[in-house]
Amino acid sequence: MRKIAIVTDSNSGITQDEGRKLGISVLPMPFYINEVMYLEGVTLSQEEFYERLKKDEPISTSQPNPGEVCGLWDTLLKEYDEIVHIPMSSGLSASCETAMGLARDYEGKVQVVDNQRISVTQKQSVLDALALAQAGKNAAEIREILEAEKLESSIYITLETLKYLKKGGRITPAAAAIGTVLNLKPVLQIQGEKLDAYSKVRGKKQAKRVMLKALKEDLDNRFAEYAENGDMCLEMAYTGNREEAEEFKKEVQEMFPDYEIQMDPLSLSVACHIGHGALAVALTKKATV
Repeated sequence: MRKIAIVTDSNSGITQDEGRKLGISVLPMPFYINEVMYLEGVTLSQEEFYERLKKDEPISTSQPNPGEVCGLWDTLLKEYDEIVHIPMSSGLSASCETAMGLARDYEGKVQVVDNQRISVTQKQSVLDALALAQAGKNAAEIREILEAEKLESSIYITLETLKYLKKGGRITPAAAAIGTVLNLKPVLQIQGEKLDAYSKVRGKKQAKRVMLKALKEDLDNRFAEYAENGDMCLEMAYTGNREEAEEFKKEVQEMFPDYEIQMDPLSLSVACHIGHGALAVALTKKATV
């Protein structure tokens, strides 16, 4: 059986410690704050990130240095036969496309998975890859399986503030001002490549109801067959507001008592665009092993 190494990035929500426990490599995503580079989970913690965000310091996202990516691959290939590299969605970052370009020089030994995942759904892809590798699949087979089911997931997110959507040009200053006065809370979705609008409601309480309803509709319709077979995972994420997320988790668990809920901090690359205080719920189909 070929030895397969699994690589992902910190957008999966997998910390460096968790990566070591799982036996995988996690590339830290770089951030520039006041033009100084920081690495997520290495020189920049979640807490520090939100402190800097609150102070309105200029923050921009970047992608892992190609030299560091290739350096990691070269090191792993001394011990492993092949690598499965699972970056964040190509629709949300250029890091996937960069990795695919770099992998061309590795004669098929590095398989880059473009399965449109981020945060908790990306983490599930990593767990799937580990299970598939243990089941004897080679790197190319793992990539094919993960990409074949790339759209079998949903993420719904509600925000505390419209400030960062305005900052990123996703809504106009006028719409943000009106939304703030009326206490409008958007519910966004990631189903595939992009972060898109899903609904707009008054207040966070109503936004939570909309997200719970969206989960139920997905499980009853879009994912009905998978749910019946026990192949769906229910996940949650948040941006710096763990206590609020724990309270919401109780509501979600009450509505879906048959599911074990996995909850992690939301990727900082997404948090840059939505700010502190967001809540997210997600559904992901497990790969069939």
